[in-house]
Amino acid sequence: MLAMELVVLSPDVILGAAGSTVPALLRATRTVPIVFTQTPDPVGAGFVESLARPGGNATGFTNLEYGLSGKYLELLKEMVPTGSVPAAVHRDLIIALADKHRLPAVYPFKFFATAGGLSSYGPDTPDQFRRAAGYVDRMLKGERPADLPVQSPTKYELAINLKTAKALGLTVPDSLLARADEVIE
Repeated sequence: MLAMELVVLSPDVILGAAGSTVPALLRATRTVPIVFTQTPDPVGAGFVESLARPGGNATGFTNLEYGLSGKYLELLKEMVPTGSVPAAVHRDLIIALADKHRLPAVYPFKFFATAGGLSSYGPDTPDQFRRAAGYVDRMLKGERPADLPVQSPTKYELAINLKTAKALGLTVPDSLLARADEVIE
């Protein structure tokens, strides 16, 4: 359903899953409350004025915490202690080669690990929707989106693909396997 058609129905609140739906919703209405999820940078995208004080009729949940980059390196170093040359300079090449040559990499979402990537560490997507439901409930009880801060993920999940680790000749430490939310065998 198109955003304008949805707004014409006069809903009390709209849940916009993923940042790609929010621009159309914001073009269609500046009065109907919008709760978004899975949005990496709502300030940069212009959905809200700030994370703490969104202003307007939209608020919600980001799917990215910028501090995760350090966690990715920590996990990769634990799995491959002899690797880790500064990668930022050659990141595009590294991403392409990791995919082509099946090199060890840590990805931000579990679907990468389930699709054959070595591991993933990122936000628990269903948890974001549970938390968004709480915002919808609060808005239905009269709170304004402008008063509800945009929130970063609070629950993360680690997935490790042992099939991929074996194909790469890696032995994943037991301490890392014990911390994993999902181990793919």
